[in-house]
Amino acid sequence: MANNEQFSGRWGIILASLGMAIGAGNLWRFPRLAGQYGGSFLILWLVFLLIWSIPILLAEFSMGKKMKASIISSFKGLLGKHFAWMGFFVTCCALGIAFYYSVVTGWGLRYLWLSLTGIFDTPIADRLDANPDYMNQFWTSIHSGSYVTLILHIVAVVLGVLVLIRGIQKGLEKANRILIPSLFVLLIIVMATALTMPNGVLGLEYMFSVDLRHFSNPTVWIEALSQSAWSTGAGWGLMLTISSYSRQKEDVSLNIFVGAFGNNTASLVAGMAILPAVFAMAPSVDAAEKFLGSGSQALTFTIIPQLFARMPGGAWLSVIFFLAFFLAAFSSLLPMIELFIRTLTDFGISRKVGAIIAGTGCVLFGAPSAWSLQFFENQDWVWGIGLIISGLFFLFGVFKYGMVRYKRDLIDTDSDFKVFNGYFYASIVVNLFLAFILIWWWMSRGYSKFPWFDEAGNWNLFDTYSNASVVTQWGAIILLGIIINIIWVARQNKTQSL
Repeated sequence: MANNEQFSGRWGIILASLGMAIGAGNLWRFPRLAGQYGGSFLILWLVFLLIWSIPILLAEFSMGKKMKASIISSFKGLLGKHFAWMGFFVTCCALGIAFYYSVVTGWGLRYLWLSLTGIFDTPIADRLDANPDYMNQFWTSIHSGSYVTLILHIVAVVLGVLVLIRGIQKGLEKANRILIPSLFVLLIIVMATALTMPNGVLGLEYMFSVDLRHFSNPTVWIEALSQSAWSTGAGWGLMLTISSYSRQKEDVSLNIFVGAFGNNTASLVAGMAILPAVFAMAPSVDAAEKFLGSGSQALTFTIIPQLFARMPGGAWLSVIFFLAFFLAAFSSLLPMIELFIRTLTDFGISRKVGAIIAGTGCVLFGAPSAWSLQFFENQDWVWGIGLIISGLFFLFGVFKYGMVRYKRDLIDTDSDFKVFNGYFYASIVVNLFLAFILIWWWMSRGYSKFPWFDEAGNWNLFDTYSNASVVTQWGAIILLGIIINIIWVARQNKTQSL
């Protein structure tokens, strides 16, 4: 591993942080939730940004800056050799997401190509006139059993490896200098166009309207927390990976706040582009509200192309939107692969070989999600919620190290902008309890018809949304990490005693 690798300056690491945070979740997941719950969701989403995501990101960034190593090595070095298994879980959780995130990036490429064919071949509007169910059938054809999706998943990983194999400054930083500004420009174009359409402003009013009844719905609270963590990257270990390449005197707090609020800004812009477009193209206001209230998972892939197909200049706008979608997904995929590479280089593997191994692993382990939407949704469910566990481990790390000492020595050092001590300490303590409460709350909801055991009384392992599937996969990773940790410590003690 090249120990002297680092970003060229502050903007390099800020762009990397934005690239990590701003991804498909901003354009795919956020508009669906904002459309389903409106301003009530937005309020909770912002609350969890301040209470949950930012404190965890501060802990991550400062840990990476201090240790200059992978997640596993950072946990071991900062908390002691008996806690490396926590870093192992965080790593596996992030990789679990990376293995299907490349599929989302591939979907972005496929829809970009579809949009281009709508300009240079048969317009999407003509296809919809001939077959009103065209977009639903197209989505069905690519989300399961599609060799095209499998190939595009591989293409996305290979492109990521080709960028990262060049290193941090020449690869990741150079790519983000192009990806992030381009992404914001494209999103603003789509938003401005949507808001100038008839009834477009109604979508904006709907998005920011607050329905107090939603605050009594625990699902809204869980969705708001998971969206904040999922979108900002809190608990992924990606921010730790990025900061491990930071300069020694990097401002921790400033970088985190710029990255976190930059990510939320991108989400709001995406919401202000998509929801007004739904209202503008729906046959009536009631129809728009009914559709958004349903919380359709396929909003981006079935409805948005239909909306663009029916509006003036929509064919080009569709190209712009799905280009932005691809850029967002790809910019987030890069640090996920980098996390894999960093872990391997910590074990003495060269960056080039590590990049090839990481790419191969992403292709192989991501193939089931590329082939089956059911498997994809299970992995999204398991590891998306698993971010709460990962976040809990970072919180535990701060608590064990000592909150006062952690903030003074790791966060405030070299930071011109400092967060209030009381805010940070209170967030750490509250979140330690909040994580357990939310996990219990979430599991008690029973998102599957048979959360633990199926009708025959068997452990319901293969149900997409069952608690049994979740805790089995979490438990397997934790148990494997603890076993490896015990063996490693025993061997280290034996070597030291010789």
